[in-house]
Amino acid sequence: MSGSGSAATARVVVGVSGSVGSLTALRRAADEARRRGAQLWPVLAWQPPGGDPVARRGPGVSLMQGEWQRLARERLVTVLSDVFGETGPGVWMYALVARGTPGQALVEIADGEDDILVVGAGRRSLWHRACCRSVTRYCLAHAACPVLAVPPSPLESELAAVHRRNAWRLRLDTRHLAKETVRPDGA
Repeated sequence: MSGSGSAATARVVVGVSGSVGSLTALRRAADEARRRGAQLWPVLAWQPPGGDPVARRGPGVSLMQGEWQRLARERLVTVLSDVFGETGPGVWMYALVARGTPGQALVEIADGEDDILVVGAGRRSLWHRACCRSVTRYCLAHAACPVLAVPPSPLESELAAVHRRNAWRLRLDTRHLAKETVRPDGA
């Protein structure tokens, strides 16, 4: 896929899924593109539900392919709008929806010698490392260009803690709120 960008143009390719980690990676990729004077290539990779083997067996799946791709495009447009708003990223941007597994699609797209691949580092728990495939690890192992793994935002760990608390139906600890008081008169 080396013909996807001109040889003299540096690109910052970033994986986007809509997760908090990918939003953090997208912002960092835009900063890198501005700093380097490069193009920004946000990529959302998609697969049919159940993966390609299931998609090949189903009789009506070929009719759904276009719909799944349309939904992926809508998600990418929504994410870009949420992150950059009306002003845009401040650099030339080429948004791309690619069919395939995220790691493989990103590595195939970021194939130029001047490219940089930016991915979110994802969750760092032992359970996720053992049970879930890591796009970041795949990209680090297979990419021909430098890979920038962006650590999770502090907000992501706070949201995960809230989710765990809610899932286990634990009570909210409000003791720290009692220490901070606000006067009703605004003084």
